[in-house]
Amino acid sequence: MENDPVAGRLSAVYSELPPGERAIVRVLLDDYPFAALGSLRALAERAGVSPPTASRLFDRLGYAGFAEFQAAVRDGARDRSRLLEFVTAPEAAKSATRESAPGSEAAAPAETGPSELRRAADDLRSGLDGTLATLSEPLLTAAAALVAEARTVWALGGPLSELAAEYLIRQLASLRSGAHRVPEPPQARARTLLDLGPSDVVAAYDFRRYSPATARFVQAARDRGARLLLVTDAWGSPLAPQAEVLVSLPREAAGPIAPLAHEIAVTELLLVATAARLSPAQRLADLDALTQSLG
Repeated sequence: MENDPVAGRLSAVYSELPPGERAIVRVLLDDYPFAALGSLRALAERAGVSPPTASRLFDRLGYAGFAEFQAAVRDGARDRSRLLEFVTAPEAAKSATRESAPGSEAAAPAETGPSELRRAADDLRSGLDGTLATLSEPLLTAAAALVAEARTVWALGGPLSELAAEYLIRQLASLRSGAHRVPEPPQARARTLLDLGPSDVVAAYDFRRYSPATARFVQAARDRGARLLLVTDAWGSPLAPQAEVLVSLPREAAGPIAPLAHEIAVTELLLVATAARLSPAQRLADLDALTQSLG
């Protein structure tokens, strides 16, 4: 999708759009290209906006209506995930080399080189550099203050980002009490919500495709006064307007598969900043002693 010109255009203009048109772009990119291939009304309903709002987006993009936009999507879109595109591109290049080489019909397959690994490493390095550049000291200070001063911290994420939420809580529980993962079963989540209030913080990791379950829990927690620390992507989780502290990873952090490495990097720096506010040396020493006594 990253090499698709229509998807690239949607990503490029996203930050310049009004909220209703941003909602349309989020739906399109979340389910690209399929979300673009239905009716305009269906697309507007998925985004929670009116059909005229959706029409204004395509006019703004320079298309002569939604039908012309759909034609451009059909021409340029490919039904492949980032991972599929990443792993098949080297094979396509090698196949083209074999076909163009003299005597290619009898030639043996080319040896697999390290180019795809170098490409993955370059993508990760570029994304990590971009992520770290967005983490200003004031932003980390604000996030650490939220986490350090809360009565309790509850973390959750989506299908992959839940791993970052788990890492945050495992490490944070060594630094302070009252650090918990949000449980999965709805009844357990409801019991958690009963005790949440303005002194509590929800740390949410929310990336495309944005998790409806995460959104439901966060909204319910916010209704009870809990504060939100949100880590999301460049396209912006629908939860972003509710965040007291918002950490937004750049587009470069998407990587060939998922931005988990960058989520962990953000979490590491957040933990360092939080530890500096808590001075947890005695707690960590007690933890080490207890661990050894139980081993």
